[in-house]
Amino acid sequence: MLLPHILAAIAATYLLAGFIKGVIGGGLPTISIGILGLVMPIPDAVALVVLPSFITNVWQSLGPRFWPLFKRLWLMLAGICIGAFLGRDLMTGAYREWTEVGLGLALIVYAIIGLTRLKLHLDPRYEKWVAPPVGIATGFIAAGTGVFVIPSGPYLQAIGLRKNDLVQSLGITYTISTIVLALITARAGALNLSILWPSLLAVAAALIGMLIGQRLLSRMEEDTFRKIFFAALLLLGLHIVIRSSL
Repeated sequence: MLLPHILAAIAATYLLAGFIKGVIGGGLPTISIGILGLVMPIPDAVALVVLPSFITNVWQSLGPRFWPLFKRLWLMLAGICIGAFLGRDLMTGAYREWTEVGLGLALIVYAIIGLTRLKLHLDPRYEKWVAPPVGIATGFIAAGTGVFVIPSGPYLQAIGLRKNDLVQSLGITYTISTIVLALITARAGALNLSILWPSLLAVAAALIGMLIGQRLLSRMEEDTFRKIFFAALLLLGLHIVIRSSL
């Protein structure tokens, strides 16, 4: 049974994470695990992200271009599964004390990429060679930290997808990553019926936050918000690395 202040932290975190996703179209797992990792063990924070992340990403991945995009991305998606299998014991094994450091570093890298608006380009001829190692690295990092935007996010931007295809591809990638993450957390014993109600609370808060974010998006400057968000994420990542190193 979670204490009231932990439930309040979950609700507030997912309200914020949903708001951010409503404004910039992503960031829900990253920000929720980053914040909740300060008040609970990383595996528990990862377990809580499974249901809200799965629901929002399945919705994002559906559309008329699902199958063509899936066929284009399948090598990376297979790599994610392989990488997650290789890193399946990172959260609970002998190196679990480095999980927080890994999470902080992942947040820092993600924030720097967001702040610099890094633009990469990959020739389609090389996708079949680059996609597998990108997927393996993404799965391995996700297995240890619960964050699956590095390096899959920059890779999807680099292969030249149109805006709608990019959004749908992110949904497909993150759906597969969430399923793999669910299997890892279930294996570690963190995914069980005891987190059902907190997960439903997280889903409700995230959906409310998304609605607020989508409504406010038309009234605010998205670029300014992105800068504030990534700067805050950078500070959070630095705080986690410094705290876990002391």
